[in-house]
Amino acid sequence: MSNLRQNLIVFSKSLSSKGYQFDMIIKISICLAMVSIVVMDIFFLERIAMIREEMRQNPYGRAFMLFALFFIAINIIEFLWRLYLVYKYKPASSLNDNDLLSCSVVVPAFNEGKQVYMTLKSLAESDYPLNKLQIIAVDDGSSDDTWDWISKAKRELGRKIIAIKLPQNKGKRHALYSGFQQSTGDVFVTVDSDSEVKPDTLKNLISPFAINSKIGAVSGSIRVLNRNEGIIPKMLDVIFLFSFDFIRASQSMVNTVMCTPGALSAYRKDVVAPVLLEWLNQTFFGKPSSIGEDRAMTNLIIREGYNVFYQQNSVAFTNVPVKYTNLCKMLLRWARSHIRETIVMSGFIFKKFRKDSALGARINFILSSIGIILSPLFIFVTISFCCWHIVEFGISILIGIIFTSSMASILYAKRCGNSDGLFAYLYGVFVLVSLSWISAYSLVTLHHSGWLTRGNSTKTGNLSLETNRFYLNFDEVKSGK
Repeated sequence: MSNLRQNLIVFSKSLSSKGYQFDMIIKISICLAMVSIVVMDIFFLERIAMIREEMRQNPYGRAFMLFALFFIAINIIEFLWRLYLVYKYKPASSLNDNDLLSCSVVVPAFNEGKQVYMTLKSLAESDYPLNKLQIIAVDDGSSDDTWDWISKAKRELGRKIIAIKLPQNKGKRHALYSGFQQSTGDVFVTVDSDSEVKPDTLKNLISPFAINSKIGAVSGSIRVLNRNEGIIPKMLDVIFLFSFDFIRASQSMVNTVMCTPGALSAYRKDVVAPVLLEWLNQTFFGKPSSIGEDRAMTNLIIREGYNVFYQQNSVAFTNVPVKYTNLCKMLLRWARSHIRETIVMSGFIFKKFRKDSALGARINFILSSIGIILSPLFIFVTISFCCWHIVEFGISILIGIIFTSSMASILYAKRCGNSDGLFAYLYGVFVLVSLSWISAYSLVTLHHSGWLTRGNSTKTGNLSLETNRFYLNFDEVKSGK
């Protein structure tokens, strides 16, 4: 047995070493590719200038150049505004046990298997006062052994876990609703069944509610749990950090985080209770809204006049898709719910919904709307012109990707202290080549409300397409739960 254990350790280290070597090859390739692109841009500089002059002589070319300049200007202004807000952002301080509010953590699970056990175990090990913590696991009619793992967690962790088994699968909203109905805490917390938290996650997440009574919801920070399972998780980890520590941090400074992710969020019970049935029974195009329950709840809390805050030091790690097809399904789900809830928000955002200033909330809404409307058009027109001068336009687009990916790359390097931020550049190209169709397709299939990834082991809460705003916008210029 001892020899077997040693052999397994050696084998594990071998795989880890090979993974490291593969990552280094990719990173070196990314650096070489960027240098080559810059050199090619310099080499073709005169040719590109001639093409621009040629475009100025053509009415369609002039229209495209004006459109591109407007689109780029909007993104630059947005970037500088957010950069200033992020510079000023600070997470709320963590309170001592006596000052914390009681909380009920609801974990909806569907065909999650063993992972739900790991999720519940991580929650039970939280550094949170036992008399103020309630953990509720809801099996949403799973057809696998999810209930067995929930039962195992309840047996081992005792009174910390309340287990609910629904007779049939009714969707994540209904599972959450069932958990909320059994909740006794002052704050509702949602954690996805494929996520794990750190010991201080809950304490940091709940602290803002006791500090500021105007806060109705708090978003945690989401990172990738299975980042070593492939190149897609590695890229997404970089983009997730950008989505939260840049996009949501800036939104938090104007009291309006647009989406609290299902993977880790908290809601003040007194704020949720009056809108709970409206949220549960939401429809769109006459059909039940089965996706984007986190963004829908965020909208309702903003509409009720409460602030939505981002707590950077409250972290959960979640599983993300490893395969391209599953990634597309996840992004389509996010895109559709993002568009739907932006339409819903248009019904109240320019009304007096908040006593304090709502200017920042309205700016975020306008920027989001511009992205939804113009991004697909910009991509289509850009691709059309690429067919005209594929080399010259291609180089220009790649230069754009380098610029727009740099913030995510630099931020990741600063936060994590390693070179994995280089995957942001790879993701920018990946978006252009493989994901740029999603924004347009989600618009024309908005009436589809299926979960698409429900029941897979690679699902996450909605991070909203604000995750990918800078990526899916400028080349889409380049995002993401």
